[in-house]
Amino acid sequence: MTSVPAAADVVVIGGGVIGTSIAFHLAEAGVDVCLLEQSELAGGSTSRAAGGIRAQFSDPLNIAIGLRSIEAFERFDVRPGAEIDLRQVGYLFLLDRQDDVATFERSVALQNELGVPSRFVTLAEAAELCPLAALDGVLAATFCPLDGHASPEAVVQGYAAGARALGGSVHTHCPVTRIGVDAGSIHAVETNGGTIATQTVVCAAGVWSPTLAQAAGVELPVLPYLREVGFTGPAPGLPERIPFTIDFSTGFYFHREGPGLLFGMADREQLPGVDAPTDPDWLEKVMTVAERRCPPLLDLGIAGGWKGPYEITPDHNALVGESPEVKRFLYATGFSGHGFLQGPAVGEIVRDLVLGNEPFVDVAPLSVERFAAAAPRPEHNVI
Repeated sequence: MTSVPAAADVVVIGGGVIGTSIAFHLAEAGVDVCLLEQSELAGGSTSRAAGGIRAQFSDPLNIAIGLRSIEAFERFDVRPGAEIDLRQVGYLFLLDRQDDVATFERSVALQNELGVPSRFVTLAEAAELCPLAALDGVLAATFCPLDGHASPEAVVQGYAAGARALGGSVHTHCPVTRIGVDAGSIHAVETNGGTIATQTVVCAAGVWSPTLAQAAGVELPVLPYLREVGFTGPAPGLPERIPFTIDFSTGFYFHREGPGLLFGMADREQLPGVDAPTDPDWLEKVMTVAERRCPPLLDLGIAGGWKGPYEITPDHNALVGESPEVKRFLYATGFSGHGFLQGPAVGEIVRDLVLGNEPFVDVAPLSVERFAAAAPRPEHNVI
């Protein structure tokens, strides 16, 4: 840990994709910005994300944010200048309920209207796009070639390096101990490395955001949810291009990860809370769905993963493979529930809000009040 600066125009708290993207965009605009991370960069939810990027949403705002982020990911090797292992293999949604087909018909029409080249594909084409998928009971499928996945850790490191190169400062292992507020205005951020005088703080701390915001007198309705992800060992003969494939009714998903597969499925009955227990039968339930939707997964074995945001544990050890482990991470209901895939656009939006400029989208629907009035859309329950 290095000593923090005595002052900064803006202090960003949180070194995940949202925080580093904000820091980069502010530094690029000439703002004296300081980013603080309590552990390592990408040490929280970001490094445990599935890495998906897409524009297949059902509302104009999320579509616009998704498209803007995809454009940034496509140019990431130039701005800020880093390799992020971008694989635009597409997202393939498999639909086995007629109501979902009707919903996706409306969504695809809206996406096309807004410039997203998504489309319905025949089941024969779906099988060709993803030979690993079993399509029994599938009524329809949609695909968008712009979508895909990238390395969350590489994106974070790229943005952090870009922020530093543009004059910003980045400090790891530097937890915030207090936000100084006087007469309703922020005047300082206190850390274990010193105090930073500032009048502007951007809280991008994920599941830790409510505690920090409360210190500044702001109530954030952010809830932490544990999510679990697994990945397999090497799989000889695996197709080079596999779409990010989602069984929409269950939320089960998989995509290629190096020489194997990454897979997951949200437990929609999971209670919120950092210490909330997870279902001990999660992996067995996932394999039941995989047997129906991705049978080859059962033969590959689980190679490893993480639990918590940091801790490794061999919880599920006798179902498939040797010493299988599952990647568990904290997911915070926040900006839109899709922090990684929308990180570039969010950085741009927050930069403009800090500078008093008009963002490229109307952010009024993203006000904190919306959480009290609206439930997430169905596609927000999948990666």
